[in-house]
Amino acid sequence: MIKMYEFDALHPDQFLNRDLRAEKDVEAVVAEVLDTVRREGDAALRRYAERFDRAVLDSLVVSEAEMQAALEGTDPDFLETLRRAAENIRAFHSRQIRQDFVTTGPDGVVMGQKFTPLERAGVYVPGGTASYPSTVLMDVIPAQLAGVPEIVMTTPPRADGTVAPAILAAAHVAGVTRIVKAGGAQAVAALAFGTESVPRVDKIVGPGNVYVATAKRMVYGLVDIDMIAGPSEILVLADGASNPRWVAADMLSQAEHDRLASAVLVTDSRELALAVQAELERQIPLLPRAAIARESIDTNGKIIVTDDLDKAVQAANLIAPEHLELCVDEPFRLLGAVRNVGSIFLGRHCPEALGDYFAGPNHTLPTSGTARFSSPLSVDDFVKKSSFLYYTPGALQKVGRRVADFAMREGLQAHARSVTIRCEEESE
Repeated sequence: MIKMYEFDALHPDQFLNRDLRAEKDVEAVVAEVLDTVRREGDAALRRYAERFDRAVLDSLVVSEAEMQAALEGTDPDFLETLRRAAENIRAFHSRQIRQDFVTTGPDGVVMGQKFTPLERAGVYVPGGTASYPSTVLMDVIPAQLAGVPEIVMTTPPRADGTVAPAILAAAHVAGVTRIVKAGGAQAVAALAFGTESVPRVDKIVGPGNVYVATAKRMVYGLVDIDMIAGPSEILVLADGASNPRWVAADMLSQAEHDRLASAVLVTDSRELALAVQAELERQIPLLPRAAIARESIDTNGKIIVTDDLDKAVQAANLIAPEHLELCVDEPFRLLGAVRNVGSIFLGRHCPEALGDYFAGPNHTLPTSGTARFSSPLSVDDFVKKSSFLYYTPGALQKVGRRVADFAMREGLQAHARSVTIRCEEESE
């Protein structure tokens, strides 16, 4: 059964005890995989596919024929759902597109900032026990809007060597043209180092298990990454008027993801807390993934009772959850006080699943308390910012002495000389 706590009795450390570090044995396995793929390329990817996915692959790259077969085998109504979701995601993220700017100053000074898309992005899409076509849409569309010319997608093959049709259908809707049958740390290695079939990318995005997350952390610096994704999280902040059945269902929507997932209720109503506790016990056995949800709720779930909603928001900011639902009468009143969260769902008719699949905001979100300083995946993740500066001779003469003096005070004579040599020669 989920544990219940009084907010005032909890020490702040109890909100901040999530650890993204991998076990040493995981790091050792991942390091070996990275090195093997770096040295052996495609041969290593084929061998790992046979070892981990039980798939013997003739080709690592999804063919046009495979894509066409997947589309023909996909329910037309689901294809329409994918298209509508893609439209919503594209509409939301198009508001994030940045524009270059230029400013001018006295004496002909020009300065500004330009935005340049990455040349190549890698998108990792998990496979295994479930397929996640939503990840394809959420991670590919922002890269497209940023103007990335080449997007490479990797996803684990099934035992028969194919990729789940729903994944390929989403890739078709999103417009991905290169899909590689590779999963796990080996896929991250291929994207980071490049192989015969996988071009080296500039950035790797997408969620995965502990091996994928560890691999992303270990190649960071050689390439960029979006984030180190931990287990799924939801915090439902609910008042006494909330429906306990709905609250429990929302908590279980994350608990069914993973045994390590975290589902938390924060409420100012002890009556609601007890009702949700009972409702969780009723609903868990009804789930196909009941064993996973049970372990998640019993091990990582919490119900926190506060004196009022202001303290409930305080608790939410301490936890800094991936998803926050504000199931209260006036959610917009509380919105301004929320500081640390990946995505916020306002009101009683806005379940987190809307954001997972269809509404438009991104579902690749900071976890493990990193919402204190991190943001959801966006168009910004796929562009670089470069500043530029132009000075006329007259403009340099006006400020040259001060710039040189600044450099000398830092003990950098050559810096100062690069300015004064121009000013002296121009004044002669």
